[in-house]
Amino acid sequence: MEKLKILSDSAKYDVSCSSSGSTRRNTPGGIGNGHLAGICHSWADDGRCISLLKVLFSNACVYDCAYCVNRITNDIPRASFTPEELCELTIQFYRRNYIEGLFLSSAVMKSPDYTMERMIKALKLLRLNYRFNGYIHFKAIPGADQKLIDDAGMYADRMSINIELPSKQGLKLLAPQKEHKKIISPMSYISGKIQENQEQRKIMRSAPSFVPAGQSTQMIIGATQDHDATILHLSEQLYQRYSLKRVYYSAYIPVNQHPALPAIYTQPPLLREHRIYQADWLLRFYGFKAKELLDEKCLDFSMDVDPKCDWALRNLDQFPVEINKAPYEMLLRVPGIGVVSALKIVKARRLGSLSYDHMKQFRVVLKRARYFITCQGKYYGNAPFERDSIRQCITEKRNDSPYVQMSFL
Repeated sequence: MEKLKILSDSAKYDVSCSSSGSTRRNTPGGIGNGHLAGICHSWADDGRCISLLKVLFSNACVYDCAYCVNRITNDIPRASFTPEELCELTIQFYRRNYIEGLFLSSAVMKSPDYTMERMIKALKLLRLNYRFNGYIHFKAIPGADQKLIDDAGMYADRMSINIELPSKQGLKLLAPQKEHKKIISPMSYISGKIQENQEQRKIMRSAPSFVPAGQSTQMIIGATQDHDATILHLSEQLYQRYSLKRVYYSAYIPVNQHPALPAIYTQPPLLREHRIYQADWLLRFYGFKAKELLDEKCLDFSMDVDPKCDWALRNLDQFPVEINKAPYEMLLRVPGIGVVSALKIVKARRLGSLSYDHMKQFRVVLKRARYFITCQGKYYGNAPFERDSIRQCITEKRNDSPYVQMSFL
């Protein structure tokens, strides 16, 4: 229990855990189920997944990363599980319905290969000896041999490698023992192995799965002076090149004193983290490009309005759009209209002309959308159609007031 207290507390700074996408079913005589709804989740207010047993295998690290609480020069309690201890803990917690899966990461003990070997031994014990079929998210160690990544990928549902910081310069400054190439190379290798395995399973369905739930990564926000534009462009490249399921963002919590880091009592930039998550959603589901949301003229997101509103206010020449005529792709760019609402609008307008009241039925967030749309040629915003006036109305969060109708036919 003392080890659990130390290693679960050390793992709280790693946010890149998500257990969706696995198709690992239970087997006769086994326990656990990672298939579809077999894994249930609770989510913290800031979006962090709290359904998994989330521990480090060890916090005895040989690295001295300035931003990390587990750095070798910190005077903190140290502990390490044995593979047998970790397996027994996971199974006992699962049987008591405390958890529904495992998120396993670790500090680097002795060397990346040694650490991976110990973690993989725990994976094999869980899968083969305990016949555990629940969800397992495995954090690979940069610099480990590719054969170890191959081995781990046959037992884990999801793998991730933390990219840590948004720029090579930041990594060199705060974590000089780590190399950008040693982080990117295994990420690329895992991506290639996943694609290769998917092709194999098309030919032979009985072929064993390799990381069936894909891979993810995490970036620390606020430890360096990198702009939001740098972070967003990097995320876009990671999605495109390595087909990541998610890029997670972690607002830096000052735990160490260092001249290149924020002061120890600095508040974590939680709102900034939230804005980047919102922009990440726009990249993945709304058809936006990073260069549209941020560029050399606008390097950081506004803290007053969400990224979609901010983009719309900077591109008012593309608005207002007529609900009954705008293509689906343009509806997705209207603040207050989500993917589901846009699909409902496209389907419903085939049957007849849509009015402003219909937007309420489609769950459109009209306190934002009203300033960027027309319905049957009428504008329902309660402010002049200009950037400053609309921004003021949106940021003040006014209640609905009598409409100001303007024709844009």
